[in-house]
Amino acid sequence: MDDIELNQDPVATAETDTGVPSRRRVLALGAMTAGMVVSIRPALAQTAGSVLNCEIPVPDPGRAGSYIDADGGVVPARTKGAFPPSTRAFKGEEVKRALASGSTLPGTDSDRSRAYVKYIRRLQRGQGGFTCFASLQMPRG
Repeated sequence: MDDIELNQDPVATAETDTGVPSRRRVLALGAMTAGMVVSIRPALAQTAGSVLNCEIPVPDPGRAGSYIDADGGVVPARTKGAFPPSTRAFKGEEVKRALASGSTLPGTDSDRSRAYVKYIRRLQRGQGGFTCFASLQMPRG
């Protein structure tokens, strides 16, 4: 006890002469980290759940009433060969399934679904549904 002051934290000062933390210090840090993991995991699970429940309107509200052509572009209403807007926004889970397996979006036939998926893939920052689509692209662990 000759080098340690009485007011010092023994865990904070428990390092060897080589600057390597002692076992006691490592255990203390491990205990703190475990507590953080326990509190972060539920938040990540909640985030993953909210991503699957987010919504993507087709087209976004700024272009409501416009049609979607076969290439996923937004065209004026009643354009020949284009599809009317969706009557409802698609849930993240529905879009993720269509992107992954090529299945159709609910309430659509295969051609219309393909056009909508192409539209969704072209979403950019600032458009309705972009954040949801971007979240679907992030890997989950």
